[in-house]
Amino acid sequence: MNSTPEFIIEPCKKEHIKKIVDGINSYNLSKVPPLSDIWTPLEFVIKNTNGEEIGGLLSGIGYWNGLEIKILWVAENYRNQGIGSKLLQHVENIAKEKGAEIAMLDTFDFQAEGFYLKNGYTVIGEIENFPKGHKRIYLSKKLT
Repeated sequence: MNSTPEFIIEPCKKEHIKKIVDGINSYNLSKVPPLSDIWTPLEFVIKNTNGEEIGGLLSGIGYWNGLEIKILWVAENYRNQGIGSKLLQHVENIAKEKGAEIAMLDTFDFQAEGFYLKNGYTVIGEIENFPKGHKRIYLSKKLT
């Protein structure tokens, strides 16, 4: 008598994603009630006077009013001119108006650790040697 259930693991298709997301959200919200009903995207692009996209920020506010910064990018020839800081401050201000109390993100040592430190973020964790010879850095900032 075989009491071990059999399982099949297969590649996830687009139609499976909603069930997975809904499943984890349902579990999480059964443990900690939401402060917000949905993910609120805060996504912006910045353009030069010619209308060319020279940077952008992809982020959003989640169930518990945390600003999650996913990507901040500025074109190389526009870096070190305050553009990234303007984008970051713009998003943080909107997030605060919407009730966010904390911002969080991750970066790599070859990306923007110094930039985020300069903008008031604090390192809260690191993964050494990822990718090999580098580190992944997790940062946060109180927005209140």
